[in-house]
Amino acid sequence: GALFAFRGKRGDLIKLLWFDGQGLCLFSKRMDRGRFVWPVTATGTVALTSAQVSMLLEGIDWRRPERTWSPTLAG
Repeated sequence: GALFAFRGKRGDLIKLLWFDGQGLCLFSKRMDRGRFVWPVTATGTVALTSAQVSMLLEGIDWRRPERTWSPTLAG
């Protein structure tokens, strides 16, 4: 399938148009705080991996992801 992403002017709204081979699905997400990190491109198109799309939807800066520390033992 194919996935197309569109961001609103303020940067707090993103819409995804997904084509699965049989039809289209439209998803939208609005951030309460902050903005979606959007790629800058001269051509208007960018190819993202599925991990980068996931980070984009979570509001994580997918250009510079940081590993989070998780304890091995909690007591």
